[in-house]
Amino acid sequence: MAMFRYKAVNAHGAYSEGQLDVTDTRAAVYRLQSMGLIPVSVEEPAGQRSARSTKIYLQRVSRKDILFFTEELSTLIHAGLPLDRSLTIAAELASKPALRSVIHDVLKQIKAGKSLAESLAAHPRFFSRLYVNMVRAGEAGGVLDVILQRLVEFERSADELRSYLISALIYPILLTGVGAGSIGILLYFVIPKFASIFQEMGAAIPPATMAMLWLSQVTRSYWWMALGSIAAIIVALRYWIGTPWGRRTWDAMKLKSPVLGNTILKMEMARFARTLGTLIGSAVPLIAGVRIVQDIANNKIVAEGISRIAAGAKRGEGVSRPMREAGVFPGLAIHLVEVGEETGRLDLMLLQVADVYEKDVKTSIKTLTSVFEPAIILVMGIIVGTVVLSMLMAIFSINEIGF
Repeated sequence: MAMFRYKAVNAHGAYSEGQLDVTDTRAAVYRLQSMGLIPVSVEEPAGQRSARSTKIYLQRVSRKDILFFTEELSTLIHAGLPLDRSLTIAAELASKPALRSVIHDVLKQIKAGKSLAESLAAHPRFFSRLYVNMVRAGEAGGVLDVILQRLVEFERSADELRSYLISALIYPILLTGVGAGSIGILLYFVIPKFASIFQEMGAAIPPATMAMLWLSQVTRSYWWMALGSIAAIIVALRYWIGTPWGRRTWDAMKLKSPVLGNTILKMEMARFARTLGTLIGSAVPLIAGVRIVQDIANNKIVAEGISRIAAGAKRGEGVSRPMREAGVFPGLAIHLVEVGEETGRLDLMLLQVADVYEKDVKTSIKTLTSVFEPAIILVMGIIVGTVVLSMLMAIFSINEIGF
């Protein structure tokens, strides 16, 4: 229970204020209504509000939570319910207190006279610029339910590609971890046992075994130095990538890498095309849409190419010509966008470009993993086999001395 301060009016318009000892804001509202009062404002104690706000702020709201909220809101508005009623129901259906609190705040701002887009923009941790601008376009065109459904489709496509990439990379990463762990156990625990046996026998040890014993001794003596060096390299690399020059150089290196460069470019192209196509199809102006896409680009080189598209669009050159002049985008994408401009269906053509490159990304990832998985197994097998063979050579040499 806590003391809530309230301000209310009665049926005759007389103003009153005071305190109520209740559990939460909803209970305070019910209490006031049972007293024949119409609540104007209900405020909880500052300490309790601060503690709850901190707890809610620290709670993580995932992309899937926002996706479910968007889908529910789209369904409710499409069914003909008013926006405030739809948000109230969405808040009740929210599974996490943090999201429920955000929806309640959005509803409060709407009742204060703000638009839905303005209310959502007050929570950038949960709603991106892309989300806010599409909602703004939906409100302006009176097709908010349609725009929200397009947002759902966009997030589902992005989530599907993201989930595919994660699932495709889990097995190679697991193989690498298990292999590295096995080698570490051999060097740190197994080989030293053989070293003590060889010393007691006093037999001559083969050079391969000597090298392995030396490597084991170095591992046991300086493992902390190796881990520290790796950590220092990672920290230095992250700092370097955090600088403008370092980030641009790193992104350029990724695009030029012989194995992953083409796949990374396809991923960026798919994200660019789907986002811009969704924005244009939602009546967001071209230049504003390109600027939003530039902000969400993960690669600095691609972002610079998108900025050239924005500058070209501002000069009235469209999209395909600045894309060609940027020298970053694939030829197929440029030709398809050019066709979209000629037919007046740029948004649909961009979505088609996204479909093409998302399929290419999946195919490329599948090909890479099909090559990497046996390569990792082969490399780990050779390393473990070398360790075991060096130990067997020493054992065989001891047996020969015994005979």
